[in-house]
Formats: sequence, C-alpha cells, structure tokens
Amino acid sequence: MRSIRLSAARPRAGRRTTRGVAAAALVGALALTATACGPSDDSAGSQPDQSAVDQPGGGELKIPKELQDKLKDLGVNLDDWKHGEWKNWDKKKWLREAGQFVNPYIKGLWDPDRMKDAEQPAEPVEPEDISGDQGVTDPEPTPVRAQPVSAPYSANAPGVGKVFFDSPEGSMVCSGAVVEDPAHPGKSNMVWTAGHCVHAGKSGGWYRNIAFVPSYNDGGRSAAELQGATKEQLAPKGVFWADAAQTSQQWIDGGAKTGGEGAPYDFAVLHVKPEAGNTKSLEETVGTAYPVQFNAPAVPKIASMTAQGYPAAKPFDGQTLQQCPGKPGRLSLETAQPTMYRIGCTMTAGSSGGPWFTNDQQGRTALVSNTSIGPVTADWLAGPHLGAEAKGVYEGVSEKFANQ
Repeated sequence: MRSIRLSAARPRAGRRTTRGVAAAALVGALALTATACGPSDDSAGSQPDQSAVDQPGGGELKIPKELQDKLKDLGVNLDDWKHGEWKNWDKKKWLREAGQFVNPYIKGLWDPDRMKDAEQPAEPVEPEDISGDQGVTDPEPTPVRAQPVSAPYSANAPGVGKVFFDSPEGSMVCSGAVVEDPAHPGKSNMVWTAGHCVHAGKSGGWYRNIAFVPSYNDGGRSAAELQGATKEQLAPKGVFWADAAQTSQQWIDGGAKTGGEGAPYDFAVLHVKPEAGNTKSLEETVGTAYPVQFNAPAVPKIASMTAQGYPAAKPFDGQTLQQCPGKPGRLSLETAQPTMYRIGCTMTAGSSGGPWFTNDQQGRTALVSNTSIGPVTADWLAGPHLGAEAKGVYEGVSEKFANQ
C-alpha cells in the first residue's frame, strides 16, 4: 500500500489520521466566542462566576470561571488575543485539553485576501508507509478523476463549504458540511468536518480563528476570475465563526499528520454563529442541513458514496467545489480499530473534512463519513465509519446548545 498523507491547504489541513485508543471517551471543547457559556461537563449543575467578551453576532459572551482561571494561568489575555496574541504558538499556551477551545471573534479577520491566501498548498507531507492487510482491506480502488460540482453551489450543494483556521504553519483550509441539530430542527448551527481540522492531535492543541463559509465561491469562478473578488462573492452566505468544537478523545490522544494514526476517529463537529447582521441560523441561511447516518450498512450493501470538498493542492486551486462518486471499499489500519471506507478519488489537500454522502432508508442525502486520509499520489481517499464515538461527539455539541 502506498504511503499516507493529509489533505489541507497552505500547510496541510485537509486529511489526517489518529491512532485509536481503547477507551471511547469523547472530548467537547467550549469556545470563548458564542458558546452556551454554561458550566462544562465537569461541573454540570454549578453556576460559576463569568466574564464577557464580544460575540460575532453582537452582545457579550459569558466565560465560565474555570476557563478564566485556566487562561490566566497560561498568561492568555483575551483583549491581547484579539490584537495578535493568538499568533503565539508557544507550547505552554497552545490549549489542548477538553474545555480549552479559545476562539474569540476577530472582526474582519477572514477578509477576501486572507481567505484566498489560505489556498496556497504546501509541499505534500511524506508519511511513513502503511503496509500489508490489517483486518479487512479490499484491493486498492481505481482512481476516479474529481469533477467540479455544478455552480451555483448554493443550489446544487447548499450545505457544503470551507473551514478556515490558523495553525503554527499559517492560515489553512479544510472542507465541511451543515448537519442537522436534533435540539433545533430546521435551525441548525452545526458543521461536520475532520478532527485534524480543529485539533493538532498528539503533537499540539486546538487550532484558532476557526470559521465556516458555506457555498464558498458560489459561482465556481477560477482563481484568475477571483482577482479583486469581494467578500460577498467569496462568502455569499456570510462567515460563521465557531463558538464550540468537539472531536474524539482518540484523535486528541493519538492523532498524527503521518502514518494513518487516528484516522478511524478523525471527525469533528463545530457549533457556529453568524456575524453581526444575520439573525438566521446556518441551516436557515443555506436552506438545508444533512442528516448524519451512524452505523451505516456494511460496505457490500452500499452501492455508491459521493465525496465532496475544496481540494487546494495541484492540480486544483482551492477555489472550486469538486466531487468523486464511487463504490466504497474497506481499509483497515489496525485490527482493533474500526475499518474505514475508501473510494478512488483524485482530490488533494484541502478536501479534508469534506462530506461523504449516500442515501439513507428514507431516500434522503445523508452524511456517512468525511475525508480523512489519502496517499501522496492522490489516487484514493479514506474516511471513518461513524459509530458510537462519532454519535457521542455529535450529540454532545447539540446538547450544549439545547436550551439556547
């Protein structure tokens, strides 16, 4: 089998993986932007002292005292943070644990130039080899050339978009999709993406300035055609800042950029809030949210899956939405870990976190996986099977905001 790489843009934020841990513990990260501001899971029922910072939609956000104390211990000042301190990636200040996701809203940060600059892919990561059959692994699929999704994306893939964030290597991108919120039917503010698009795994902590742009470059214009593009052209539905993020404990404990470590648990859910002036939820804004199908049928019973995303490494430029339909196969990295889905696809870095769709029993387009890893040769993609751990992450984010 060929070596495995990640898929991201400007350094590499797109496909990754993690070595699973036996425990199926899940981690929820409480953001400091527009979160519920209630107690964390560790202090349920308590009413901690709180302070406030600006929210993307206006007003103030209450920050639980335990987070205030943690930030103070690390020397993090939120006012300084919003004026550039977030660029300090000192390991001692790189928040890693559950409940430490810090994402204060910085007005105008993701302007058109910065969004386009995040499209510059780095050289491919040269990962270690993953060799031999481990568990159930089907023959490597035939590559399927990615095809552009028909524009406008708001009509043909309304719930799909780009995830922007900052890392020690610079501004990066992934892909993501709007998913249903059980606590708020018809008014979801939840986004599905990959775990490595929000957290560095065992080598670091939570990424910063995470935002979701649905229907990015809705008209499907090329990079050349986007010279001088306005924010409205690149983000016609607006920019939605993450106020909470949650991924698996397996990714946090063992996720890595190379070798497939953590890939079977490489998924994440964001909760987002619109910028000032938009009073509608994300789902109301884009007109749809996809159901998530946990414990999908066995691979032999799935006729086809379609992966979508915004690949940014050559030959792509990160500006257009692409897709690959295909009959899925199986990829097992370790016998003790869940077997992953795999399809032939030539999408490159930047497509990570992008949704994998199939039809559920009601005939609806349902999300069943997300892009996690692929070889440096860009012949195929693999995504996690969404089981109990993924369902726990999903429900955890929904429950945090159930009463808001």
